[in-house]
Amino acid sequence: MAKKKKLSEKPKYLVLGAGSFGFNVAKELMDSGFDVVIVDVDEKRIESLRDQNFEAILGDIKDEKLFKELKLSEYRAVLVMTPDMEANKSAIRAIKNVYPDVVVIARASNPASEEELRRLGADDVVLPPVILAKYVLHAIEKTIFRKSSEELREVISEIKNGILGIVLHDNPDPDAMASGMALKRIAEHFGVKAEILYGGTIGHQENRAMVNLLDVDLKPISKIDVKSYEKLALVDCSIPGRYNSLPSNTPVSIVIDHHPVETENISAEFIDVRSDVGATSTILTKYLQEMNIPVDKTLATALMYGIRTDTNNFRRNVFPADFSAAAFLHPFVNQEILDQLTSPDISTETLDVIGEAIKNRKLKGSILITTVGMVRDRDALTQAADYLLRLEGITTVLVIGISEEKILVCARNRDIRLNIGEVVARAYADIGSAGGHAHAAAAEIPLGIFGDVRDKEMLMKIIAESVAKRFLAAVGVEKIEE
Repeated sequence: MAKKKKLSEKPKYLVLGAGSFGFNVAKELMDSGFDVVIVDVDEKRIESLRDQNFEAILGDIKDEKLFKELKLSEYRAVLVMTPDMEANKSAIRAIKNVYPDVVVIARASNPASEEELRRLGADDVVLPPVILAKYVLHAIEKTIFRKSSEELREVISEIKNGILGIVLHDNPDPDAMASGMALKRIAEHFGVKAEILYGGTIGHQENRAMVNLLDVDLKPISKIDVKSYEKLALVDCSIPGRYNSLPSNTPVSIVIDHHPVETENISAEFIDVRSDVGATSTILTKYLQEMNIPVDKTLATALMYGIRTDTNNFRRNVFPADFSAAAFLHPFVNQEILDQLTSPDISTETLDVIGEAIKNRKLKGSILITTVGMVRDRDALTQAADYLLRLEGITTVLVIGISEEKILVCARNRDIRLNIGEVVARAYADIGSAGGHAHAAAAEIPLGIFGDVRDKEMLMKIIAESVAKRFLAAVGVEKIEE
């Protein structure tokens, strides 16, 4: 049996075929510091490769004797890169006969040949057109972020002696706080002082834990004159007065958000609203990367936590950019603190809200609607909705609560046929603020005339009937079961 390569040895690759594709693969490997051996049947091509300091061997990849002489056990992988599919098939058969354990990655010309190469033993198959398309998309994304980074820097750098006010949505969650921290770091990198502002409360135990463990510097917006800031930025929200405590006519300079919204409704010098990421923290991470701004453990941990919470640990509303951002952050994360953030103590109020939600639940097929009465901590509704969505047979959850001035609605969904953000917007956008994503949404509705009802139990009943009726109509369901 052939001797297996030791893990401590320098990785070595065998590239079969020195055409344009195979040559570029080999060059990329060499530039990355790996040892590469190239095999080709064209003598002139081999001579040219040797002149460029490549280790090149003249040989026919259809000949099994070649692979016996090459000692395949020394290679981390064999890359079959010729455009000749018959030659590639023969090579895979020969390679697997000589040394079945070696990793083989082969080039295919189309999906049909891809399947055939896999059947012959290729561990993976690449199609150059697909690779080119992915590269183009990556180049597009990088170019857009580079251009946006320059524009963001210009807007921030216009602040000479004043302060940038970074406004988060009310009752900020980890994604909002982490994004605010990242934008503050960007501003400071360019010599601009910044402060993070929030409305509402830091109620959710996970949010409080984040503030305490990461020492997040936040200022209540109610105690500050926003006119004192030279410029304002909205982070994880996009319109003044909508889910944030800014007056609706407040001019803002920067908007960075990942929630779907009609961009024509946004007015700012710099706008980056993209729904092709699962978290605003992902967008800010990309800016830090593009601007080459150092990321310390505290900021990396915050951003990783922001991405994880808004994507439900990469299980909900997650996109490739979220994974790449997390991969960039991973080496800098304080794992001990991140573990503490993901398992904080649950508050008594949250436990009571979840209990009320369970007790008051009503069903219509796989839809569950429930009420929780008066709440101080809006985040308790989110936890109740997440908990109830785990019930067997339930795919959509609506939790309704009341604060001092508003009706609070939280929705969760795992029915792939339903976009809960669109449903909630259809149901409540004409009477309040509403919206979200395919799997998570929320709404805030002014109490209005309901505020005159003194009997809290009667108030909750009236509101629940009205709110539930609108939701079911938006879903297309007539009536919920008692």
